[in-house]
Amino acid sequence: MNDFSNDVDLARQGNTEAFARLYSTVYEDLYHIALYSLRSSHDAADAVSDTVLDAFCSIKKLRSPDRFKSWIMSILAAKIKRKQRSYFEPADELSDDSPLSESFSFESVELREAVDKLDNESRLLLSMSVLGGYTSDEISEMCGIRSGTVRSKLSRIKQRLRLELTPEI
Repeated sequence: MNDFSNDVDLARQGNTEAFARLYSTVYEDLYHIALYSLRSSHDAADAVSDTVLDAFCSIKKLRSPDRFKSWIMSILAAKIKRKQRSYFEPADELSDDSPLSESFSFESVELREAVDKLDNESRLLLSMSVLGGYTSDEISEMCGIRSGTVRSKLSRIKQRLRLELTPEI
């Protein structure tokens, strides 16, 4: 049994240090995906905090240790969707000094504007694919959408961005 599986087993038994080690393997991905999707550092931090609390309280339900990352990401996806539904007005734009800008830089102002035009679900799927590096099957499982649907949506999102960013001749 590897250290990761051992940490999951220990965390299931209530070992907080083991859970902290597990969390340390995913915290950057959790935050970046939440920030990219919610476009607010405060909301992203809240979503991640809620996710970690829920994960800690329900880790005994995790059946397979190798599924920890996709399991916690699915909790995050649900938190992001709930937070997005609670918005009454469009989210603030990402500022140039946001923590996301330090590790993920937009190639141009046009790309930032094109991404800002995407709906909430599209930004979530794109962030999980591009920032998180998840496959369509993994995103499917986390978001509760069929993998074929994820692939077609990602294809349409990327096509829309290409059209938005391609200069007219």
